[in-house]
Parts: sequence; C-alpha cells; structure tokens
Amino acid sequence: MASKKDSITNVFTVAFLVCLVCAVVVSTAAVVLRPIQAENRQLDLRRNILSAAGLLQEGVSVQEQFEQVETRLVNLETGMFSNEFDTANFNARDTIRDPALSSSIPSSDDIAGIKRREQYTEVYLINSADGELETLILPIRGYGLWSTMWGFIALEQDLNTIKGLGFYEHAETPGLGGEIDNPNWKSQFPGKEVYGDVNDVQLAVKKGTVNRSNEMESTHMVDGLSGATLTSRGVSNLFQFWLGDRGFKPFLKNLDAGEA
Repeated sequence: MASKKDSITNVFTVAFLVCLVCAVVVSTAAVVLRPIQAENRQLDLRRNILSAAGLLQEGVSVQEQFEQVETRLVNLETGMFSNEFDTANFNARDTIRDPALSSSIPSSDDIAGIKRREQYTEVYLINSADGELETLILPIRGYGLWSTMWGFIALEQDLNTIKGLGFYEHAETPGLGGEIDNPNWKSQFPGKEVYGDVNDVQLAVKKGTVNRSNEMESTHMVDGLSGATLTSRGVSNLFQFWLGDRGFKPFLKNLDAGEA
C-alpha cells in the first residue's frame, strides 16, 4: 500500500514547487543578465563596425577603439542628418517594426527583400584630426537564400570607393552562402567603386569570376560565391537598394555637397 508521501497530491505538489522554483530562478537570471546581454550586443555591434572599416585591432579594447567613431542619425526620407532621437538610446531594429517610423516597400521595388524600411537609421563617421571625413560606415541588410543578411559597408572619403564590408548576422549555408564571412572573399571589396559614370549603382557580385581585363567588371564587381547563386544575388540586390535612391544615395549626395 502506497504511503501518504507517495500520494498523487504530494507528487503534483512537489512537481509544482520544483517548476515554480525553476521559473523564479530563470526569470531572475534573465532580469539580472539583461543589462550584461545588452552591453555585449552593443560591444559586438561596435566590433563589427570597426572590422568593416578595417580598423579593428586585436588586443585593444573595442570601447577604446570606438572612441574615434562618431555616431549620427540620418533621416532616409530627406537624406539629411537628424537630431530627432538620442543615438545612445536609439535602436533601428525597433523602428523597423514601428509603423510610425517605417514604411512598407512595394514588392516591385523591394529588391533587397526587406519588406519595410525605417525612416531613421544610424551611420558612423571617422574624421581626421582636422575634422575632415575619412571613412563613412553604413548599415545594410538584405535577403539571401535562407535569411536576412545584416552587415556594414565602409566608404572612403570620396563616398564612392569601398573601404571594407562585413556581415555580422545571417543564416546562410555554411561553406556556400556562409562564405560571405570568408576574409578572402571580403578582401576583394576594398578599392571597388559603387557608382558608374551615370551615378547608378554598379557594385555587384558576379556570377562566376570577374574578367580583370574588363574595366567595368574590374572596377565594380567581385567574384561570386561558388555554389551560392542566390546568396550572391542577394548581396548584389542589397547593394542596389541601400546605395540607391530608396537607401543612402540621397544622403551621400547631400553629404558630398556639404548639405547634409
């Protein structure tokens, strides 16, 4: 005969108490660790910004290195700098989900597959000692084969020549589309130019190998990713969008003219 300690009521009571204790521990840990997680996310984002610009130095504090970077807010509708929000508390991903701060993109124009475009976003400037712009880093994103690829593209002082490129979040196939993380592939971008003679976006990932004897290809294109046609196309498409009229092109024109 089972004892009272082994009764169904006692079993369920013990199980409930164990679940309750575990839930309290997990909830407490989540609350306590949230500031640390947020700080780590910011640190990782800054590391990727510096890396895209070719400025990341191993063994040196990321926070210390990031002191050379000026964070500014840009209104993508006007192509001008904005003081609408404090960049210290601004999160572009939150604004993408906010109908008041973003807009849907017609499918015919949504070449990058992002569905919505935020009105405000952060850009990052590195200036010389005399205040002249040396490097501009822009956030970019677009859909590949399996995922949205989030990254940064760095431009030289002329706002046309690529200084560097990096993706910090995606779920492309390892060994195929995932090669967008390969340093050898990314090393093709520095020195490439975004715009052609008529100021249209020519920067692209070629399907296959770039013909070095062809001036247009050698100036604006990089080799495609073997076995990853859709990822390569997705990278080209996000260049077209974010460096085009719906992206940063109006801002780049204003900045180049000294009117931003």
